[in-house]
Amino acid sequence: MIGKNTWLIPDGYMSDTVKGEFVSHEAVCVLNLSGETAHIRITVFFEDAEPLRGFTAICEHERTNHIRLDKAVNDKGQTIPRNKPYALLVESDQPVVAQCSRLDVSQPEYALMTTIAY
Repeated sequence: MIGKNTWLIPDGYMSDTVKGEFVSHEAVCVLNLSGETAHIRITVFFEDAEPLRGFTAICEHERTNHIRLDKAVNDKGQTIPRNKPYALLVESDQPVVAQCSRLDVSQPEYALMTTIAY
């Protein structure tokens, strides 16, 4: 079986910078090769606040889902705050592969970062 059911991304941060059509954001990128639909749950942790829970997504078999965190809304209508460091716990009921990517447009030269989750 390819993938895991639990992934951690300890370095999250979304600047509030917007330049034209480009918006600083992060995404959890999921690949599902499990043979079944994967139901994804995301918990967001902070240095100085209680975790935000209730973020969900679906990733079909042999598909990807790029879960834009700047557009994510949990089951209580909450969003992930900008300009505040956070960490992510990504859980799936099926084994998936998870990666994090960040587009930062706060500098004149835009930066794109990606890393495989742990």
